[in-house]
Amino acid sequence: MTTSSQRQAKPLHLVWVYPVPVATALDSATWLQTTHVLRTLGWQVTLVAKGPTGQHTINGVQVTCVSTPAKYLLNNVAFHLRVLLLILQGWRTTDVVLFHQLSAPWFLPLRLLRRFSGRRRPQFVMDTRDLNTVEGGLKNRIRRAYFDLTHALANRWADGQTAITERMAELVRIPAAKRWGYWPSGVSLERFANAHTGRRWPTAAEPVHLMYVGKLHSERNLLPICHAVDQAHQRGMHFVLTFVGAGPEQAKLEACAAQSEGRICVLPAVSHEQIPQLLRNAHVGITSLPAPDDAKFEASSPIKLFEYMAAGIPMLATSNGCHTDVVGAGQYAFWVHEVSPEGILRALIEINDAKLTLAERGEEARRAVLAWTWSAAGEQLDGALRAGLRGVLAPP
Repeated sequence: MTTSSQRQAKPLHLVWVYPVPVATALDSATWLQTTHVLRTLGWQVTLVAKGPTGQHTINGVQVTCVSTPAKYLLNNVAFHLRVLLLILQGWRTTDVVLFHQLSAPWFLPLRLLRRFSGRRRPQFVMDTRDLNTVEGGLKNRIRRAYFDLTHALANRWADGQTAITERMAELVRIPAAKRWGYWPSGVSLERFANAHTGRRWPTAAEPVHLMYVGKLHSERNLLPICHAVDQAHQRGMHFVLTFVGAGPEQAKLEACAAQSEGRICVLPAVSHEQIPQLLRNAHVGITSLPAPDDAKFEASSPIKLFEYMAAGIPMLATSNGCHTDVVGAGQYAFWVHEVSPEGILRALIEINDAKLTLAERGEEARRAVLAWTWSAAGEQLDGALRAGLRGVLAPP
């Protein structure tokens, strides 16, 4: 017979469902790195994602992959049906099923099965990391409506919820009683360990190299950066601006670059493995530039900010809460308080005046990023899940 102490000695079992091909996802570190951390902290983690059926090692992390048809709707139906079977097969050994918005309608009904079985596990927990608010056609409108439905369902029926930030929990109105905790994005320090070495910082007479790495979308306010750099040039300040990425704004940015006499350059998107080497050539990293009062961005956790910090460069960012919460009183950010060419120009003037201190500010950023690693994020998720389990499974 299994004793109480033997049950306590068993590692907690987490089934984590990620309905995307993790091997090719740009944000795969969120799941792979955090799973690795949780396993080192004593969890048994079954990370389930789309891919060729079977156990696969992806970036050093074992993943249970489920194959699906190519068509979008059939793809998701088949994936969730197969994962439902996997959950039922491991029902008696699973403590937590962690999932995201897309999966909520599929998994929350399993709570009824748990009620009929008289068990208190597994607990069903939804995690919210972003919102689908990008404007677009019918497909995006349907997706937004679906996400609204999943939040309503989870707020009513999930055992608990986690979120990327406390602001995100407020934005999607997670009830206080269901908030198990928060865990932000992070960065893999190993990838950027050498990104700061060999960088040549500008002298007083040399241009400052600004670099943006990411998607080229209009909501990221990239065109005003081009106009601000042109205005700075007219005032006798020297900047070189490089965009690295792809997206709907690419053609407009390339048109600006063609008229810039070499000050602006647009490069194609690169793999994550190439980003550290690219940033070695930069002096200041440019984040997405959401308006300071943009609630969706304010609730996010800025991975790109962490990557610039890990690479040892200061950054140009809007004074949106998602940025200021990280930087605090640090001196390694130059703030844009108004997203316009004039507002960005004011920040460029500050960068120009601080040109000879950029190396020092970059080192400050490298020290500060130690609090924003995937290890730190994984520890916070570990704490949230354990605290949630204690709250709902502790004996009366």
